Amino acid sequence: MPDPLTVASGICAAGALLSSWQLGRRAVRAEAEIGRLRAELAAERHAASHDPLTGLPNRRAFYRLAAALLTDGTGRPLVAVVLDLDDFKQINDRYGHSAGDHVLIHVAQRLAAFAGDNPVGRLGGDEFAGLLASPTLDRRWIDQATRRLYDMLAAPIPLGGLTLRVTASVGLAPVQGTQLSEALDRADAAMYEAKGLGSGRSGRALRDTAYLAEC
Repeated sequence: MPDPLTVASGICAAGALLSSWQLGRRAVRAEAEIGRLRAELAAERHAASHDPLTGLPNRRAFYRLAAALLTDGTGRPLVAVVLDLDDFKQINDRYGHSAGDHVLIHVAQRLAAFAGDNPVGRLGGDEFAGLLASPTLDRRWIDQATRRLYDMLAAPIPLGGLTLRVTASVGLAPVQGTQLSEALDRADAAMYEAKGLGSGRSGRALRDTAYLAEC
């Protein structure tokens, strides 16, 4: 006949093992729930600060990132860039809004590739902005950067069996001190001046030359 103490001891040990297993399962479930909540929070934060179509930072997030770059203490010259696609409405009217979305995504990817680690964002519609760190603010560097950006944006965009080409009007303005809004306003004015020149002007880009050093 089994010893009652031995039986009781075995039951207690089995109960302890079961309790430990249950606690372990609860801990695993709790960790999984915490991970899920963290992922949801990160997704919500990303959605609140990024354009859902292109994935670029939205207007508010762009200003926040640009402001951080202005105060990073490196003292690097900075250039504000504003660009707007030319005759974008015609793409939507002729090929449909899905084609227009396709073009915007390609333009966003090209702008991000051009800017590298510098902040860029979609301000709304077919208007984008960037803040570029530059080695110098001389006119030659600005002109070369503008040409590279314009050529990159104007490269063919495949669309099914078609190939689309879009151009953009671009405005650039050096940033003086921490006056980001002022520089973006000047870049925006230069962009609209470039757009007003019409398609006959190669490049359709203007620089705010008041602050550029002559070479």
